[in-house]
Amino acid sequence: MTAFISRFPEVAKRETRVLETRYPRDGLPAGSYGYLELYCADPTCDCRRVLLQVRAEAQPKTVLATINYGWESVAFYTQLLPGYPKLVRQLKQASLDPLIPQSRFAPLFLRLFQTVVLQDRAYIQRLQRHYAMFKQHLAQEPPASSANDR
Repeated sequence: MTAFISRFPEVAKRETRVLETRYPRDGLPAGSYGYLELYCADPTCDCRRVLLQVRAEAQPKTVLATINYGWESVAFYTQLLPGYPKLVRQLKQASLDPLIPQSRFAPLFLRLFQTVVLQDRAYIQRLQRHYAMFKQHLAQEPPASSANDR
């Protein structure tokens, strides 16, 4: 997974979703929290999903939550991941990535993503557009050379 901002810094600066909290909530300090997008860097993969890292503006190097989200239909992910119905449901409704350590605030950020952020249709379309931009950029890159090519 590669950060969208590494390929499209200006777009990411303008279009990264930021959640503002004015008051502490469930132990989370008031502040600004960005949902930074990461996409699959395999040019042959068409998984149509995003990995979102939640980071505080006050501590940008600390990942507070890592959320998997896929915007396509259940049928699409069922075909992509046959035999994994639980994983398909988790991807479709957004879930915390089980392979990455999560902070104690991760469940709160997931809940806010599911109940607030996912209600914004324009944001979901933005994720889809960013995914398409990212994949198009990958397709235009020359293939990486291997040790055998030297």
